Amino acid sequence: MRSLLPLCFLLATGLAQAAIVEKTVEYKVGDTVLSSTLVYDDSVKTARPGLVLVPNWMGAGASAVAKAKQIAGSKYVILVADVYGKDLRPADAQEAGKAATAMYADRPALRARAAAALAQLKAQADSSPLDSTRLGAIGFCFGGATVLEMARDGVELAGVVSFHGNLSTDLPAAKGALKTSLLVQNGADDTYVPAEQIAGFQQEMTAAGADWQFVNYAGAVHCFAEPDANSPGCTYHERSARRAFRLMDDFFVERFSAP
Repeated sequence: MRSLLPLCFLLATGLAQAAIVEKTVEYKVGDTVLSSTLVYDDSVKTARPGLVLVPNWMGAGASAVAKAKQIAGSKYVILVADVYGKDLRPADAQEAGKAATAMYADRPALRARAAAALAQLKAQADSSPLDSTRLGAIGFCFGGATVLEMARDGVELAGVVSFHGNLSTDLPAAKGALKTSLLVQNGADDTYVPAEQIAGFQQEMTAAGADWQFVNYAGAVHCFAEPDANSPGCTYHERSARRAFRLMDDFFVERFSAP
């Protein structure tokens, strides 16, 4: 069975022996009840950075929580962000497509729900080993697009990492709006993110004066960091995933140590 992350990202004793806490965090944005999940390793008491993790278009279900547990290890406290609503957990790609399309059509609402997730993460500082002065956000596919919307909206974070996320927006960043550094990781053969979209994103970021990096992975398509992805154009690519997670960790080491 393929693991989600290389073993070097896991505790030496293995996650099975770690005290992984999984805590439901419910809150409202407008009339919508959102149900996110906080995860961290409680066997290590040292305060550590926090990440908002926005899942792919399947939403904040069990698969996303399992992924967050493996990414968190002893390095991060992670909040798996619900941006659809407590009662919406897509059962298949068709339902997920409808849910994601609805959020893309209302980016102010998407941004508000992502910002609320960040606020909820910050609020966990007194009850978890979270260092609330060191916060970032990561996202996969739809989630990658969402964390880029957070950055465009001027959310103050140490860094944002997008894994194979859509790069287009109908609310491009204004000059000077971005208050976080960006690491954008893309499959070089991703047909869902065409060259013109990449060029447009890079032009947008440059015009906004953003601190951004864009990395293409040879041989990788959409979903390259999702171990359970196995459909045409959306396929796991172990080599690229391994490199992408290592680069993510290196990026956050730098960003969390920056003044």
